[in-house]
Amino acid sequence: MSAVSEQLDWMVRTQLESRDIRDPRVLQACRTIDRARFVPPDLRGLAYDDRPLGIGQGQTISQPYMVAVMTQSLALEGTERVLEIGTGSGYQTAILAALAAQVYTIEVHGSLLEQAREVLDSLGCANVHYRVGNGRLGWPEESPFQGILCAAAAEEVPETWIAQLADPGILITPVGGWEGQWLVKITRQGGRLSKHEFCPCRFVPLVDGGETLS
Repeated sequence: MSAVSEQLDWMVRTQLESRDIRDPRVLQACRTIDRARFVPPDLRGLAYDDRPLGIGQGQTISQPYMVAVMTQSLALEGTERVLEIGTGSGYQTAILAALAAQVYTIEVHGSLLEQAREVLDSLGCANVHYRVGNGRLGWPEESPFQGILCAAAAEEVPETWIAQLADPGILITPVGGWEGQWLVKITRQGGRLSKHEFCPCRFVPLVDGGETLS
């Protein structure tokens, strides 16, 4: 086993399996996709720690546990089309790409999106589609999506995302301000919506604005 494989295995065992991440596909993706590839060079010594890390533009790469718990909550089987709001480093994107059929990812910061795309292309993630723009708007012309995941916190879940959620479909997003945030799961099933708060968290705020480019 290589040094990287050993570190990834340690990360999964100590941070994910020990905290009720049970989906075998999620665990395998986290063991296979090297988080260090998505971390700035000066922070790579911290890449396997369970902590968020700055990636520029006031954004962060989420801690491994948060990536895993949000991904597990989508209950992906491999046939889904997933919308990701906030590409960031591209790490969450890579995990989704390993588990879903197609991933549509939106980032407001063009420079971050290009950096993420370079890494994802180098990993052979051919099922990812990219857009620079306002994530609050979603990607209406490609909807509906069986999964929607947002990696930034809004005060309320935008109605645009709910409108773009398939039936059946699952939406996972942090909701709240700096005083407190919770992960929220919204499920559409049989024409009915249900909402469940399930995990305290702390994410950077959802940034509005940005030109919309395919």
